[in-house]
Amino acid sequence: MIRIDFTDTGARIKPLHGIGQPPTRGNDCGMFHYLTEAGIPFPRLHDVGGYFGGGRFVDIPNLFPDPDADPADPASYRFGFTDLLVTELMKSGTEPFFRLGVTIENEWAVYAARIWPPRDSLAWAKICEGVIRHYTEGWAGGFHYPIRYWEIWNEPDNVPDPMENPMWRGSAEQFFELYATASTYLKEKFPHLKIGGYGSCGFYGVTGGNVPTYAATSPRFDYFRTFFDDFLAYVKAHNCPLDFFSWHSYDSVPSTGMFAAYARHRLDAEGFTETETTCDEWNCNPTLRGTRMHAALCTAMFAELQHAPVDSAMFYDGRCGVSMFSSLFNPLTEAPFPAYYAFLAFNVLYRFGQEVAVYTEQMGEAGQADAALRVLAARGEKDGAARGAVLICNPTGTSLPLELNANGRLTSCSVLTEEGLVEIPLPAELESGAVLLAEYAL
Repeated sequence: MIRIDFTDTGARIKPLHGIGQPPTRGNDCGMFHYLTEAGIPFPRLHDVGGYFGGGRFVDIPNLFPDPDADPADPASYRFGFTDLLVTELMKSGTEPFFRLGVTIENEWAVYAARIWPPRDSLAWAKICEGVIRHYTEGWAGGFHYPIRYWEIWNEPDNVPDPMENPMWRGSAEQFFELYATASTYLKEKFPHLKIGGYGSCGFYGVTGGNVPTYAATSPRFDYFRTFFDDFLAYVKAHNCPLDFFSWHSYDSVPSTGMFAAYARHRLDAEGFTETETTCDEWNCNPTLRGTRMHAALCTAMFAELQHAPVDSAMFYDGRCGVSMFSSLFNPLTEAPFPAYYAFLAFNVLYRFGQEVAVYTEQMGEAGQADAALRVLAARGEKDGAARGAVLICNPTGTSLPLELNANGRLTSCSVLTEEGLVEIPLPAELESGAVLLAEYAL
């Protein structure tokens, strides 16, 4: 039996249903209504400047094409396409999570164009200053948008050999120096904004326990960990700002929770107790894209990260594209995949805001099966009245019995289908891959 106590409140529901790469179609932002409808809190602006962006959007070389130009001169910038993108995102009710850097270059073996370290770190920081002023202070015919998060680079730790790295053709020490120079300069100019980085590839060697530890696994994964440790040591020694630390996971749901605990543990151990953490790239088993099971895994991830020491998360990615990672929209029809509706359903809890207690009572085999379901519940207000909602998913390979008991009056029950959320009576079992949203009057 699953019992929900809507009177026993806990933490706020966190903004875990952010995405990367909003669903643009060239310069057409006509699919952004899906962001509004799902209440997407953050669209991370990374990898939007290359293949789908046509070399026009977001990336510093797109915004500032001549590295020898004067960063103080508005004529040095090419804001037009990014203005369109950011303005349409703001209209959709989302807040861009702005990555300062470049798009990954997966064709690096043919030609590495923009992934080299900037020749002058301070000059690069001043270019970033111009970008931030344009979008937050109206500089150069710009805007006064409340964009808080500015992320320095992405995955500089991708591989140990700089000549095979698709994101950073420099040494670790060169990146640390760039981060130190840029973060210090930008924080002095914008003390009210959040400056951080660096989009770590992740912590795939971490094992669980009361204190998460790292076990050696492969030279590449070991490099992720040593890069992180060396980065923290450098930032600490040079007293650099680190308002948030960003990291990635393409592992399972429970592993991602362990990675969150490891990042938090290491930050706290080095004195960065006020630094936020964000998993700003995640996807679990993207080979299942387009299936209900992938939607169930996404729902399970929301439940996992709600209880993990992470402040926000962003799914990779929200493009309407052919990559298996573009798992929210069908590129042939532009209709949502089932996983999109998991984001839509989670947003019901996010809007309500206050998590409430969930109890799983062990009652023989049925109770043990119930424990395999992932459950998250919240309460808040809707139309001026107290309301609650329960989100349940079955990420297992078999149907499981469902007995749901809540101290409220059930007003609706919906299951996720390929066409969206469809209202049904409360079922006695959940099929494999099923996602259920139940709403209550309190």
